Amino acid sequence: MDLLKKNKFAAPVEKAVVAQDWSSRGYSCEWFVDPPGREWNDFVHGCNELVTVVEGRLEMTVRGKSCVLEPGDEVYIPKGALHSVKNIHSGTTRWLYGYD
Repeated sequence: MDLLKKNKFAAPVEKAVVAQDWSSRGYSCEWFVDPPGREWNDFVHGCNELVTVVEGRLEMTVRGKSCVLEPGDEVYIPKGALHSVKNIHSGTTRWLYGYD
């Protein structure tokens, strides 16, 4: 998936580092925590979004293309793109998201 940047942030991923990077690019930065198996399906936003995993693993589908995000990976979700997220980790997945 061309929207995915593997290892964008060094592990262990720190929210302050991500927030500073995203702020410089015009994005907010907020926490999200999902238990194993949690799914968020078929979302569309009126702005661009970034997602980075801090701990765990997510399966992200954007415009019908799927990828697995691990700690430090960043995915860009364009404005208006249909997307879904699933926690595929055996434990809790903590991740960051931001909107421009």
